[in-house]
Amino acid sequence: MANEFTAQARYVRVSPQKARLVLNLIKGQRVETALSTLAFTKKGIAPAVLKLLRSALENANYLNDSKGLDVDVDRLYVARAVVNEGPRMKRVRPAPMGRAYRYQRRMSHLEIALAERKSAEKTGEGEHAPKTVTAKALAKKAAPAKKPVAKKAPAKKKK
Repeated sequence: MANEFTAQARYVRVSPQKARLVLNLIKGQRVETALSTLAFTKKGIAPAVLKLLRSALENANYLNDSKGLDVDVDRLYVARAVVNEGPRMKRVRPAPMGRAYRYQRRMSHLEIALAERKSAEKTGEGEHAPKTVTAKALAKKAAPAKKPVAKKAPAKKKK
């Protein structure tokens, strides 16, 4: 992509696995849809991701206003949503009989990149766009042939 508008949040106190659950929800979505999705997501990291997405959107607005880039904010979508592992904090928890158990507190580095979708009239895809396939048609194609169910023989009586 020529124009990508990124925002990063580093050293966020959440495990990368938990953050990926939320970022995978918004990957590839339009910005308006992603904002509403994050607003109603019940994960603890969702407000931080929402703040990061708003920051990326403001970066796009800033470049649109001050640098003179021609950016249509309504056509922006989440091009990339990446979570990388940050440093781990090693901690010690008391254990029975004077021993200690070690555990790790994980951190994440989050990055969101927004890009502008190409419109249909610019690329000429309007008349040559592939036909959409309905879910019913996909289910018919993907459904394997079912085997007939064998009948159970009756149980023998004890004498």
